This record gives sequence, C-alpha cells and structure tokens, in this order.
Amino acid sequence: MSHGAAVGISAGRQPSARWIATATAATVLTFLLAPFAALVFATDWHDFYFAPGDLAAIQVSLFYSALALALVVLAGTPLAWWLAHYRYRGKWLVDALLLLPLLTPPLAMGILLSSFYGPYSPVGGLLSQAGLYLTNTASAFVLAQIYGAMPYYVLAARAAFEGVPEELEQISRTLGRNRWQTFWRVTLPLARLGLTAGVALAWVRAMGEFGIVLIVAYFPQGIPVKLWVNLEDMGLSAVYPLLWIFFLVAVPLPLWLGLRSRRQGMF
Repeated sequence: MSHGAAVGISAGRQPSARWIATATAATVLTFLLAPFAALVFATDWHDFYFAPGDLAAIQVSLFYSALALALVVLAGTPLAWWLAHYRYRGKWLVDALLLLPLLTPPLAMGILLSSFYGPYSPVGGLLSQAGLYLTNTASAFVLAQIYGAMPYYVLAARAAFEGVPEELEQISRTLGRNRWQTFWRVTLPLARLGLTAGVALAWVRAMGEFGIVLIVAYFPQGIPVKLWVNLEDMGLSAVYPLLWIFFLVAVPLPLWLGLRSRRQGMF
C-alpha cells in the first residue's frame, strides 16, 4: 500500500473517531447532569418557601464551614509541603495513614470521632473538664467538617507542591534566600493552581459533610442535616428550597476558583 493511500485511510478514520469521542462525551455529560435538571422541574415554584430553621441552618453552614476551611488550610498546607519534600523510610506508612480517613465511610468516621472525643471517653472527659465539649456543639461541628475536608485538601496540596521543580527551589536557596523565603516567593506561587483546587474541594466537602456531622454534631444543624430533617418530617417538597441554597452557596466558590485556575494555566 502506498504512503498516499495510507494517509487517505487515516484521514478517513479521523472524523469517525472524533464523532465517536464527541458522542461518548455528550452521553456521559448528559448522564451526570440529568439529576440536576430534576431540581429545576421538580421544584414547586408556586409554593417555594423555607421551612422553620432553614435560615439558621444556612448561617451555621456558611460561618462554620468558612472557619473549618481556614483551619484546614492553615494546618494542612505545612503537612502537605512536608509530605512533598521529605524522604524517609516508612513514608508509605504515613501515606496509608493519610488515606485512612479518606477511605473510612463518613458514618463510621463519625462514630470513631464520637468514641474518641465523646464525653465518656478519656480524651473527651479531659476536654470537658477544660470546658470544651466536642459533641453537639459548634466546636464539634467544625471538628467534623475538618475531618471531612482535610484529607482532600492535603492530597491536592501535596500534589501541587510535588509539581514544583526542585531545581527552582535550589536556585532560590543558592541566591541567599532561606527555606521560608523560598516557600513564599517560589514554591507557593508555582503551586497556586493546585492549592486553589484543593481549597475549592475542601470548601465543598466541608459544606456538604453529612455522615460525620450527623453523628458528632446533630446540633447545631447545618444545611446537610437540615435537608435530612426536612425530608423525614415534611417530605420531599420541603427539601428543594434549602437544596437550591446549598448549590448557590457551595458551588460558586469552587466553580470560580476552578475556572480561574484553568484560565491562568493557559498563559
């Protein structure tokens, strides 16, 4: 077969392959987005009102999720940087321990936290004597969100730090900058896209955490637990107003950060 004939066959196959890829992508996207269409059509817009306690749940989720996110970033960033830069024997064990909270079912994680921090546990007893109660309190709510969001942020931040070329950090050190200055002027700017993705993911995880919060901090009720309460007490129609608010307050931040990161990554 001549080279020209082979090229012609290859060119003839390309549109077909492109069509198959496009059709597959459209099918998958339709499958993933179909449930969200139900939110639009199933909402009773003529009888759209908040159930008692919904506004308080929104305030609880917004305020404490922001606090949990700040603590996750402050504590998780140094851990992610350490995991990305230090090599030592037995590191695989540390990696496994980091994945353990991520792989544990949320309800099981809530039971473990309640067993460890509950008022009848040794640790919980000591904390209660100091006036800190970690069940059914605001502190317990934040604690549950941290456990739900921290592993996701640390993994994303670690990948971001590992993507920074070590040569650039070494050059910074040879130019007289210490490790702290190198982190702020070289490592952090180069890792910002991955860190931004980690922040967005942690925000959604904190806002949407249900299983852990249900066990550890049923009160104060945030949006996820209040959705479940509305469904149990008043039926499906009482869920949609609060569900709309959840998407409006939880999705815009990660969506904006994700689009901004992709746009910056193109230049």
